[in-house]
Amino acid sequence: MSNNVEQKQVFKAPEFNVNQWIDAKGNKTESLKLSDFDGKFKVLYCFQSWCPGCHSKGLPDLKEMVDALKENDTVVFLAVQTVFEGYDENTFEKIAETQQKYDLQIPFGHDAGDDGKSRSNIMTNYQTGGTPWFLFIDTHDNVVFSDFHLNPIVAIEFLKTLS
Repeated sequence: MSNNVEQKQVFKAPEFNVNQWIDAKGNKTESLKLSDFDGKFKVLYCFQSWCPGCHSKGLPDLKEMVDALKENDTVVFLAVQTVFEGYDENTFEKIAETQQKYDLQIPFGHDAGDDGKSRSNIMTNYQTGGTPWFLFIDTHDNVVFSDFHLNPIVAIEFLKTLS
């Protein structure tokens, strides 16, 4: 991958360890695991509901990718609210609001750490640097992209090659 879809270091994806999820229709569902998506290329978007950059750039980029690849069954999209501050604002209820606001019919998770008010497990385990953040996990569960900056047009072209 090139032109702003590059990963500096490939590493094995840890388990999500996110306990609160809603499905593509906004209904509470069981916890999702990496193994639920075996053989699929996974795009994981990390956000906080109160993050201005998530709303001005990250979520619109995610929506653009989801819409462009809705017929591609080799790529799965997931969004997780990775809370590391503002626990009273970045709540589980906010993920459904965000899902509806952007008409994103993909699973959303809420990750405020194991106790609901510590650092997000995904942030810790995947060493992300905040929000918005994109992770690309290949079909062998290797993280092949992890960054704030994503060119959605280049990402879409790359993801289209996976079908």
